[in-house]
Amino acid sequence: MARAATAAATRSPSLLRAALLLLLLAASCRRAAGAPVATELRCQCLQTLQGIHYKNIQSVKVTPPGPHCGQTEVIVTLKNGQEVCLNPEAPMVKKIIDKMLNK
Repeated sequence: MARAATAAATRSPSLLRAALLLLLLAASCRRAAGAPVATELRCQCLQTLQGIHYKNIQSVKVTPPGPHCGQTEVIVTLKNGQEVCLNPEAPMVKKIIDKMLNK
């Protein structure tokens, strides 16, 4: 009986390590599924346009400055599905944003 307990105690640290490793892997996979996409951790707009024709716009997304990016970003989705960054300081862009807010 003592030999069986000793054999089980010898195997149990490696079994315990394997179980802990499996638990850690499962927890990290579960957390990774809900983690933010890496592109959200930096500015998305590297180049901006001064404006675009209002009729070509499907939607507008305005992202305020934050820890990911120090500037306001205006990302426009066009009717053809293409995304374009606009300069938030441009007068034409300000008019587009006002139109979309009043719509």
